[in-house]
Amino acid sequence: MEDTMSTLSEFLQRQRWVIGGFLAIIAVTAGIEYAFGRSPLGPDGRFGWWDNNIWGSENSQRVADVYSFSHIIHGMIFYGSLWLFARKLPVRHRFLIAILLEAGWELLENSPIIINRYREATIAQGYIGDSILNSSCDVLMAALGFSLAARMKLRVTLAAILVLELGCLLWVRDNLTLNVLMLVYPSETIKAWQSAGQPPF
Repeated sequence: MEDTMSTLSEFLQRQRWVIGGFLAIIAVTAGIEYAFGRSPLGPDGRFGWWDNNIWGSENSQRVADVYSFSHIIHGMIFYGSLWLFARKLPVRHRFLIAILLEAGWELLENSPIIINRYREATIAQGYIGDSILNSSCDVLMAALGFSLAARMKLRVTLAAILVLELGCLLWVRDNLTLNVLMLVYPSETIKAWQSAGQPPF
């Protein structure tokens, strides 16, 4: 037990500036979102761990939801992209770049232009943006995805992405691929198919 704690302590000492940078990025992102009027816990002001109803008002307000899997994939994609284009950088530097990219997306995603785009082009007509809690946890999910990809073989990472994408497609008729497609090039056919899975309430 002492050996384990010693090893953990040494690891934290070596990586303290990375951990500090990671926490600082989340804190600054949360501060910016708060300054722009985002709600810390969502409109109802309640803390929650999980919500799996993409049609409900609690979607994108809790610690995690169905779209958390998309943010894990973000992290995996960032790892792969930075390995291709910046592999000479130490992985810890690439990690912080990935977190900055994810934080930048969270700020953009919760801006009026993207919120309105979601409402107009996708099935998320009632989307009001993420709570600060959910947005911060989305960044954590991307960090998890990056960390997993850094430790897994390429084929395992690709298989994980495929499983997550197909799983969400079958589960809620939405995933990262469709999300991007519907934002960039909306399809009424896809939108109608997705809406057919909407609960009658």
